[in-house]
Amino acid sequence: MKWSWRVGRLFGVDVFVHATFFILLVWVFLGQYQREGNARGALGGVLFLLAVFAIVVLHELGHALAARRFGIKTKDITLLPIGGVARLERMPDKPVQELWVALAGPAVNVVLAAALAAYLQLTGGALWLSAESQLAGGGLAAKLLWVNVSLALFNLLPAFPMDGGRALRALLALRGNYVQATQRAAAIGQGLALLLGLWGLLTSPLLVFVALFVWIGAASESGAVQTKAALSGIPIHAAMLTDFKVLASRDSLTTASQALLAGSQVDFPVLDDAGALVGVLTRADLIRGLTAHGADAQVASAMSRTFETADPGEMLESALQRMQSCECSSVPVLRDRQVVGILTPDNIGELVMLQGALRQARG
Repeated sequence: MKWSWRVGRLFGVDVFVHATFFILLVWVFLGQYQREGNARGALGGVLFLLAVFAIVVLHELGHALAARRFGIKTKDITLLPIGGVARLERMPDKPVQELWVALAGPAVNVVLAAALAAYLQLTGGALWLSAESQLAGGGLAAKLLWVNVSLALFNLLPAFPMDGGRALRALLALRGNYVQATQRAAAIGQGLALLLGLWGLLTSPLLVFVALFVWIGAASESGAVQTKAALSGIPIHAAMLTDFKVLASRDSLTTASQALLAGSQVDFPVLDDAGALVGVLTRADLIRGLTAHGADAQVASAMSRTFETADPGEMLESALQRMQSCECSSVPVLRDRQVVGILTPDNIGELVMLQGALRQARG
């Protein structure tokens, strides 16, 4: 993720912090300073926030370790102001596996809450006060206890993108079709979002924001799964762009600019003198090259030399997954080391729309 910095590595998983997280820290410090009137109180608020996000990291690490148990790697964990995101290499193939991975995160919070409750019981600390009272004036252990309880309950809500929505989908998929299970779970999640939104209008604007977050998450998950199902069993050659232009590594950036303006193609395979693929020049690469080197510079000075390629017979489903993983805007398609096409998200989206239209025509 852009604007993120690596801060550590836990159990083989890199942990990143997004730049906006530091804005949150500053905001909390200033808010606590205004409330407490001194730097010590403000620093205490920041340290508590860091402790909360440490718990969030452990929550995401629970997902990562459960996924590893099923042979699924986790690319990284990124901390954002709204929480943490663990990027799995892929989603589990079987509903039972998805169920375990989804529940692993809240399970970490339950274990932590139980450990903190045992500590408070042994030390004679206040345990059964309300969450509001504990967070307002309780000790650190009591506050973190209720943070874990809150995180576990919130993430178990049966709605995407929370863990409870994925667990619900997995349970429904055990006895039915995965796509239908996703649609039902998304519908349930959106129904819950509607209720949360109405409740939020009467009580708290924050609930309205949560409801909007849940509604969009449910729609996004349903759309992604339907797209994946639509692409199942379809090879790349059915969707790849075959009417395309290539550039030579010795071409000038002026030539590349003219090719960009002449049509709708924005990424260009770059070939050497022998006709072998040696790079890809994206629109962003071209702009950076013009800025740094000028219009007379060669394409080779601006092109990306690290790129993904695909085979015409590869399935679109796996190709799309690779494109999303590398955040590639296009992938050259090679047959016998010769470029025979280009695959872009737009091509894939157009194929999905055409298939949808044909299905409606067939009733």
